Amino acid sequence: MAAAVSAYHNISISKSFFSTKVIYTPTGCAVKTMVLEYSPSDGKQVERLLCMPPDEMIADIEHNGKPRTGANGNFRLDICLSKDRRFCALQLFRFVGLRYCPVFAPRFYEGKDAETVAKLF
Repeated sequence: MAAAVSAYHNISISKSFFSTKVIYTPTGCAVKTMVLEYSPSDGKQVERLLCMPPDEMIADIEHNGKPRTGANGNFRLDICLSKDRRFCALQLFRFVGLRYCPVFAPRFYEGKDAETVAKLF
């Protein structure tokens, strides 16, 4: 997912000797990464939620609750989220054949959609 995020048009990356900073350029906020793991049932819920339009996600979460994270899950969600929650990139992986395989290509959200998607975690 790193290659997709670094190629995204609203992301700038500055490297120094000791660090790399990823910035969401419209707001100038730093982008941080997270990795969350889910059980098979919660991973399926994450997959289902991410196939919905962002405005439908909130209603589903209110009705069914948030997916719960766990250690050493069957699903892994890689997330890049700006500090102001105006940018979110994520990719879901499933553990198959002794490795994590992408469930879908990286997805990018900006503005209000990013704020909505960020409520998942």
